[in-house]
Amino acid sequence: MQVVELIKEAVKNGARLESACNEAGISYRTFHRWEDIAKEAGGWVDKRTTCKRPTPANKLTEFEEYQILEVVHKPEYSSLPPSQIVPILADEGRYIASESTFYRVLHKHNEQHHRGRSQEPAKRPISTHEATAPNQVYVWDITYLNGPIKGQHYYLYMISDIFSRKIVAWEVWEEESAEHASELIRNTIISEKLTTRKLPLVLHSDNGSPMKGATMLETLYALGITPSNSRPRVSNDNAYAESLFKTIKYRPNYQPKGFVTLEKARQWVFDFVRWYNNDHHHSGINFLTPVQRHEKDYGLNILAKRHAVYETAKQLNPNRWTRNTRNWTIEDKVYLNPEKAETVNKGNYVEKVS
Repeated sequence: MQVVELIKEAVKNGARLESACNEAGISYRTFHRWEDIAKEAGGWVDKRTTCKRPTPANKLTEFEEYQILEVVHKPEYSSLPPSQIVPILADEGRYIASESTFYRVLHKHNEQHHRGRSQEPAKRPISTHEATAPNQVYVWDITYLNGPIKGQHYYLYMISDIFSRKIVAWEVWEEESAEHASELIRNTIISEKLTTRKLPLVLHSDNGSPMKGATMLETLYALGITPSNSRPRVSNDNAYAESLFKTIKYRPNYQPKGFVTLEKARQWVFDFVRWYNNDHHHSGINFLTPVQRHEKDYGLNILAKRHAVYETAKQLNPNRWTRNTRNWTIEDKVYLNPEKAETVNKGNYVEKVS
């Protein structure tokens, strides 16, 4: 086999066998096995899929499989899973097979189904909020900004829209309180012109005291806003806000050693928000800017133009694409806590670059 010969040549020229095997993408044990097969057969023959394998010494006999099926078919065990049957048999002084063997035999005979009268558990998406347009679901949180000396902090309050990722409101104060949060909410309703809206608005946050304070809740109810809080002991229920704060604190001009004054902190956040909303091409919205996604057409015209550009490029150089061009579509629904898909979409285009 060519791989074996190349590895031998590399070792002859001073390379270590294990390193040469790693470069070839195989283990050194595989190399020795291939080498032995080549010596025995007088040439390379891969028999892994056709060779006759010996029967395992510990394989269940037909009688033992029959015993397992006989046990699980008994009325007293018909509603119990193997995880409960095996301990019961052990209490009776009986051992037929392990729990995993019970499951394997049931799978083999197509009998591993829901057992008992209770309804079979169903996998459902987490109950969450859904946004199909801007100004339907907001998230907000508070983070620290370092002050001029160690131990002194400013508090950044920030509200963003999960549909467009736009920062709709922010403020920096010297203390953390529900009163400041209430003021920010009222300003948001005015700036986004939501005083006459008919659709409900959801405001999601974690379980901090400013988020659940009486003043804050009273303001939300007065404005017709539905409060939403993270579930207990679930750290990623406010992921949109946490991701935004990470973007803030990893900006090149962020001041990790602290802002000299409150005014300096506010000016920095002002510049950041202007850049983020207007210039930052966000990967979560297919590289639109938050303002583009927040506008009336939700950025669909921009995405359509991008698609046209790629189609034109494909027509000019068709040999660079084996399938479709880049996918410039975007989801029309955004969920606060989206379910993880079973499979990962790796894209629908392959570009060959000469």
